[in-house]
Amino acid sequence: MRKLLLTITCLGFMHGFAQNTIALPEIINYQKQVYNAGTQNWKIAQDKKGIIYAANDEGLLSFDGSFWKKYTLPAGTGVRSLAIGNDGRIYIGSQGEIGYFEPGRNGKLQYRSLNDLIPENEKDFTDIWDVVPVGNEVFFRSYRKIFQLQNDKITVYGNPAWSFLGLHQHKLISKAWQKGLLQFQNGTWVPFSKPNFFPEKAEITAIVPLTGDSSLLLTKHHGSYILHGEEITPFNTPDMRLINEKNPYSAAVIDQNQIAIITNLAGCFVINNKGELIQRLSKVDGLQSNNILSVFIDRKKNIWLGLDNGIDFVAYNNAIKHIYPDYQEHSAGKAAIIFRNNLYIGTSNGVYQSALADQTDIGLIKSKFELIPGPKGQVWNLSELNGQLVMGHNDGFFVIENKSTRMIDSSSGFWTFMPLSNVTPSPVVIAGTYNGLNFYNYEKGRFINPEIHSHFESARFVALDNTIAWAAHPYKGLYKISLNGGVNPTYTAYKDTKGIVSHNNNHIFKIKSRVVLSNDKGIFEYNAKTGDFEPSAFLKKILPDVPIRYMKEDNNGNIWFVHDRHLGVSDLSGKQPRIIYFPELNNRIIGNGLEFIYPYNSHNIFIAAEEGFYLIDYDQYKQFKEEIPIQISDVRIVNKNDSTIFGGYFNKETEQQQLMNEEVPKIQYAWNSIHFDYASPLYGKQSSIEYSYYLEDFDNGWSAWSKKNEKDYTYLSPGTYTFRVKARTHEGKESVVAAYRFTILAPWYRTSWAYAVYTILAMLFIYAIYKWQKKKFITQQQRHDEERKRMAYLHQLEIEKHQEEQKQLMYLHQLELERNEKEIIRLQNEKLQSEIQVKNTELASTTFNLVQKGEMLMKVKEEFVRMKKSSEIDKDTDDYKKILRMLGDDKMKKNWEQFAMHFDKVHSNFLVSLKNTYPYLTASDLKLCAYLRLNLTSKEIAQIMNITIKGVELGRHRLRKKLGIQPDVNLVNFLLNFHSEIH
Repeated sequence: MRKLLLTITCLGFMHGFAQNTIALPEIINYQKQVYNAGTQNWKIAQDKKGIIYAANDEGLLSFDGSFWKKYTLPAGTGVRSLAIGNDGRIYIGSQGEIGYFEPGRNGKLQYRSLNDLIPENEKDFTDIWDVVPVGNEVFFRSYRKIFQLQNDKITVYGNPAWSFLGLHQHKLISKAWQKGLLQFQNGTWVPFSKPNFFPEKAEITAIVPLTGDSSLLLTKHHGSYILHGEEITPFNTPDMRLINEKNPYSAAVIDQNQIAIITNLAGCFVINNKGELIQRLSKVDGLQSNNILSVFIDRKKNIWLGLDNGIDFVAYNNAIKHIYPDYQEHSAGKAAIIFRNNLYIGTSNGVYQSALADQTDIGLIKSKFELIPGPKGQVWNLSELNGQLVMGHNDGFFVIENKSTRMIDSSSGFWTFMPLSNVTPSPVVIAGTYNGLNFYNYEKGRFINPEIHSHFESARFVALDNTIAWAAHPYKGLYKISLNGGVNPTYTAYKDTKGIVSHNNNHIFKIKSRVVLSNDKGIFEYNAKTGDFEPSAFLKKILPDVPIRYMKEDNNGNIWFVHDRHLGVSDLSGKQPRIIYFPELNNRIIGNGLEFIYPYNSHNIFIAAEEGFYLIDYDQYKQFKEEIPIQISDVRIVNKNDSTIFGGYFNKETEQQQLMNEEVPKIQYAWNSIHFDYASPLYGKQSSIEYSYYLEDFDNGWSAWSKKNEKDYTYLSPGTYTFRVKARTHEGKESVVAAYRFTILAPWYRTSWAYAVYTILAMLFIYAIYKWQKKKFITQQQRHDEERKRMAYLHQLEIEKHQEEQKQLMYLHQLELERNEKEIIRLQNEKLQSEIQVKNTELASTTFNLVQKGEMLMKVKEEFVRMKKSSEIDKDTDDYKKILRMLGDDKMKKNWEQFAMHFDKVHSNFLVSLKNTYPYLTASDLKLCAYLRLNLTSKEIAQIMNITIKGVELGRHRLRKKLGIQPDVNLVNFLLNFHSEIH
């Protein structure tokens, strides 16, 4: 149901106002998330500094162009009305509350309630809907009471119902129930006009002044009226009748011939003094809502709208306006032309047409755009060619006539058109297409396509120079086309011998009758004498040194250009060229090689944008000479809650100078990091404002210009500083300097009382040093006497020490002699040990010889016995027996005695000691002990002793028993250790 009602309302609205202006002012939407407060905004005002204030559901809002601030009332109620008094105070009306805001000592707005001035029996009232300052008095209107504030006293005027309060020609006017219109005279309310003339039930919503002594009176449901002196006459025009149907809620005067009327149903209407509609602003035009609660015209003639759900700013007096030919679709703009008193705009959706009237500012012409039937999609070009309007489209080459299109060629997409001849009509025309250049003959008012072309690459950028055409491809290079009258054109790729062609952004234009090549390497122009391009000395002087992607010369010789989606113009109208930029359009105009500028005249410059077109009144734009305001909005300590030390306000104009010179804020050293916010309340030019700052005694000079509107200084040293800031606009004009002076206090250990304490401590320290030195002198004297005694004592000790040292030396000498003797004994022992080793070696050698000799004799004996058994020798002969005795004897006893003698010499009479210790040992036992001490094997011992191995083992067993050795003791180790133990 709501959607149906909205649709019906919009249809009725569109029917009543079928046409709006071609261009609309820029609208900035401030949603509640931006200003961080309630949705409804009931009143808007502006102070002398240019700061905007709004009566919001959650309190008072302020806005300086950069920062929103919210000030709440003690009871937390919303503000319903406000006005700036002649004393500079911000008077407000709330729910059962009246009062005002004014700056405190720290520059922050502080609230002062006036309810305590109201008589006790009159304090029961509801919302205050109107606040009206009159001279030194301020009037507050609630539904049943009007309060008069004068000289800090409040007078209350009661009535069953007060429905309005306003001014007509400096007279205070009100509407009272059953009393009609009243005016305030000499402290009383008297009738304004005949009671029966003005409708009793009429609910007045606004009274705004007109020229002379007249005012416009609006009512909610009973039409509009003109107040002339004390006469009231109906204001009944066709446009006003339609506006009255939309519930007009308030109005404000823009200038002598323009009034803004707001409604609850259809947005804002701008009319003239005759009641004729000039322009409509509604939700379809960019507002957040059609339900508008308040309207205010600021000092720059711009419109502020307080909405049911936000705040909108309308840059009504701006020289730049927006054109949306397709209304809410906002498709990208591509091309534009004025042809036979019609404006044609090509977009990404198609081409639109709007009729024009004879008016300087085309944007204010009331007309409706219509989509011309024909091909949809991208329109690349609109040109007047031989008196006809031609269109370059993605689908081909078309002629527009009689609000329709006629196709000429659909073989390709078309970028541009130009006549080959300077004489109109040109018999041959050129078209830049997706494939190159096409040539068309023009005969009997029609373009004929004879299939003549020069195809090489896409030719969007083409420039003619007599018999030559130049075509540039952004990244494929440059092409030269010999036209040959359009009969047999030929092309060649440009040979870049000088390295002027870039890998990107190559564009060709015809500027000042010159063929100009622009790319990343600079600007070059074609020299017909040399037949080549060379740097353009002329254009370098008048254009910025940046890669330019688009250039267009207007009728006054100015050169418009685009670089990196930034629009500028080289204005050559003065004595010296000057470059003017349009920062409001930065990154909003169309780019990527599709830039387009149509300078129709100095009041109407069309710029292709991402959404529709921008229309610039260039004469108005460059004549902007108003003063640029600047203010420091906030000064606070970094990283500290509730740290504002200056809120941006002064009670009086002289207070700033006083603060600069005398009342310098003092900041504790612990909070020596300061944050500054600054702004310029030039609301229609915010995108073109830059700032520069300078902190005296800290910075080396002014900072570079920047969009940044805040600055932090951290860890400042103690001292007095002055922060200065200034602003400038696109044309380079600077504001006055705003300044704020403050002092960073020294830390406690660097204050005057701290230095006094340091002085006292230093004096005490000096006195202590004196006492210490005196005591030290006495002590040194005592020490000197004691030192002499000590030295004498030390001398005696030295003598005794010398004597003791001599004794020590004697003792050490004796020790050295003994050590030498021991060394000699050690060497002798080593020599003896060496000799023993040699003897052991000899003994071992002898023993091994005996072993070998015994083995040999045993083998001879065995061989002799074998021969005896196998031969027939007489075994009983004396010779045979003699040989056997010889082999059996071999003087073994003598060998043993010799061996025992050597063995005892080497082993310190081992055998003798062993025999003495164990007298029951036999000779065979001693031999076995000697052979075991020599570490001989059982086999070797058996051969020496001429017994079997088993006999050796049996002898070892008997020997262990005789020696009394335990089973876990090794016999050989026992014999090796026996002599040393006995010894």
